[in-house]
Amino acid sequence: MTEALPLLQAAADTAGAYRDFPVIGSRAAVWIAAEIHLMFAAFVLGVPIFAVVAEAIGIFGKDQRYDRLAKEFTRLLLIAYSATAIWGAVLVFLLSTLYPRFWAYLTAIFGTSMWVYVSIFFLESFTLYLYYYGWDRWKYGRSKIVHLGLGILLNIWGTTVMFIADSWLTYMMTPPRDITPETSPTSIKLWHAILNHTWMPINIHRLIGNVVFGGAIVGAYASYRFLASKTDEERAHYDWMGYVGNFIAISALIVLPFAGYWLGREIYQYDQSMGITMMGGFMSWLWVIQAFLIAVLFLTGNYYLWIGMGRIPGAERYQPYTKWLLLILVLGALVWGTPHTMIADSRELAAMGGSHHPLLGALGVMSAKNTAVNLMILATFLSFLLYRRANIRPVVPWAKTGTRIQAAMFVIAAAIVLFFGIRGYFVEAIVRIGYSVYQVGAVLACIVFVTAIDVLMARGAQSLGAIQWGKMPPRSQYALFILAVTFTWLMGLMGFARSGIRQHWHVWQVMQDTTPYAATPALGYAAIMISTCVLIFLSLVGFIFWLGGLAEKSTFVPSTVEAPHVGH
Repeated sequence: MTEALPLLQAAADTAGAYRDFPVIGSRAAVWIAAEIHLMFAAFVLGVPIFAVVAEAIGIFGKDQRYDRLAKEFTRLLLIAYSATAIWGAVLVFLLSTLYPRFWAYLTAIFGTSMWVYVSIFFLESFTLYLYYYGWDRWKYGRSKIVHLGLGILLNIWGTTVMFIADSWLTYMMTPPRDITPETSPTSIKLWHAILNHTWMPINIHRLIGNVVFGGAIVGAYASYRFLASKTDEERAHYDWMGYVGNFIAISALIVLPFAGYWLGREIYQYDQSMGITMMGGFMSWLWVIQAFLIAVLFLTGNYYLWIGMGRIPGAERYQPYTKWLLLILVLGALVWGTPHTMIADSRELAAMGGSHHPLLGALGVMSAKNTAVNLMILATFLSFLLYRRANIRPVVPWAKTGTRIQAAMFVIAAAIVLFFGIRGYFVEAIVRIGYSVYQVGAVLACIVFVTAIDVLMARGAQSLGAIQWGKMPPRSQYALFILAVTFTWLMGLMGFARSGIRQHWHVWQVMQDTTPYAATPALGYAAIMISTCVLIFLSLVGFIFWLGGLAEKSTFVPSTVEAPHVGH
């Protein structure tokens, strides 16, 4: 009888640690609430960055179009901000009632930061209201700078809130090494828990990702209003708005993989088994899906630019190059999507001589994939460069020399990427990982220096004609929809990859999940859950777009406005 008491006590403790949610189960309920909350959080963090930059361009460039653009999207924030708070409250209620022991553990460590989080959220709310409702009151003179300062403060509050919340989720994945199951949560120092191994990589990755997401949502909203427009002036305004959103989304997407590399390296350094589960275990097939989703983003973004050249006088001289850019993007996507090991039956394995395809197996390793993605980034950057220069003719005396230098930089960057990609097949893994730094460095250096030369070359350039905003076929707007949907789905997929590598642990190797849902779900189930979350989120965003159209009529600009200076 005495020996049975510990077992009875353990059963009672387990029963008190969890509760189940009707029909769909606790994990599905928390998954949906957390995913939709994070998607709305990305919306309300990404769009203010976009709005403040647009307002600053409007103030210092004396272009009222950008000011109107910033205000239009800040109006949408008011509704989205409420949705973010509602889904955040739902998530807290579900965690505290369905996983009370786990929630008590987190609050014991991060309780102080949670109070700070709520306080900053409160300040962020009032700053947002002041920023929007004071727009017309603080419209002129020095007061406009004060208004811009409010927008910057709004972004500071939002980024701080994100950094605090990131500390909670990264602690679950990479708690400090000296923390064990026996460690009392009340004895763990807060700052020690916040500064865990993946905290800053997640911060940077999500910050860039939010900018991409904000730009994609801006583009989707513009495409929705473009297709619903009744006049040429409306179409011109929303065509221009869609271009700006696409420019921001694709520009940030170009650097997003580099932040992902950093995060992946930190996971490997923290626990190699966790990294192997993510990249080499059953989750490796997630990266095949991710590769094709990112390929869709690159191809769709470039496709939108190439269609856009049809409304730019002088762009026809660059259109023959697009087929070569398309070839690079398609080949890069195929390499990036090639799995290292093949799922096959016994006869297929025998025919291949193993799980690695005799020809395609070489394309499934990171040397090939790093090379492919860096070449795709270079091709996308070149598309932007051609678009930017489409309707201008440089008049500076060194224009031809500058163009040759730019071409040489592209060739050198591509050669460095190819050299280290091929060289990676002949060195050890630890050396091969270091080669990706050289590849990334070459691409970033090319982007920075080519852009600097192009800006100098564009001074006083001869215009070949105004961009005919609004002269875009409907299929161009569907491309902007595809960008928003694909990136939303990609966010859900990568969230599952980050969370799923913890497997049956609430906190990796510290606090175990003993519910019936503890094991990492199959990819098919995960795909259904992610798609459900995306459908719910996009339905709510569509409702927000509709409300935004009801709230206020947009201010339109003529269809012959010049291209924005950010990307021409």
